[in-house]
Amino acid sequence: MAEQIPLVEMRNIKKRFGAVQALRGVDLTLHRGEVLGLVGDNAAGKSTLMKVLSGAYLPDEGQIFIEGKRVHITNPEDSRRLGIEMVYQDFALAGNLDVAANVFLGREVVRWELGPLRVMNKRAMEERARDLFDRLKIDISSVRLKVERLSGGQRQAVAIGRAVAFDAKVVIMDEPTAALSVAAIGKVLELIRELKAHQCAVILISHRLEDVYEVGDRVVVLRQGRKVADRPISGDIHEFREQIVAYMVGARDDFAAETSQPVLERSG
Repeated sequence: MAEQIPLVEMRNIKKRFGAVQALRGVDLTLHRGEVLGLVGDNAAGKSTLMKVLSGAYLPDEGQIFIEGKRVHITNPEDSRRLGIEMVYQDFALAGNLDVAANVFLGREVVRWELGPLRVMNKRAMEERARDLFDRLKIDISSVRLKVERLSGGQRQAVAIGRAVAFDAKVVIMDEPTAALSVAAIGKVLELIRELKAHQCAVILISHRLEDVYEVGDRVVVLRQGRKVADRPISGDIHEFREQIVAYMVGARDDFAAETSQPVLERSG
């Protein structure tokens, strides 16, 4: 059935940087409206895998399928055309521009153009940005505010809003709650829930396991370029944390070649 076809499927993705094997045949699936936590220690391969999906890196081997159809992603533009957007940890916003201009940066609404001369339709961009923020319940007092005047949490919200402004099917978030206040973290997590409610799938790269537990449906753990766990999130937060850390440090591995390797079972 169509609804059972994954929105994204990555098969046997391998990536090498010189002598370093960053990804060792990783499989990953993502379904529409799902929040997938992607976790692992530093150099586990999380960002590399997502840069393959977002077009920043070309894989050495492997295949990518979007809604069951094989695709070839060779650059970020290919990824965006397929409805995949990545929100980087530094937000990649222009502080000297206002909120609406940042939402449409590189995809401006043009009133008219003559050769290299273009006149932007600022009113249309402001109205569409305001409608977008209202729909996602993003609390920005005015889309005419300069981004440099916003708090860290508000900047993150603008970056996420920009990612979904053009009908994104998948939003990849790289450490979206890093260096934010407790209140701002709560608002970002609520925004992730809102994306899920609008059937936008989210891949959440995070070292904050409590955030993954709070909003995630499933978690994938990478270690040294391999997938070692892929399971629904359940149980209480303490159990969840203990189990994920066990995978991260190598005490557990659901995909070990040795069938005698113990597999951790969840309760709840």
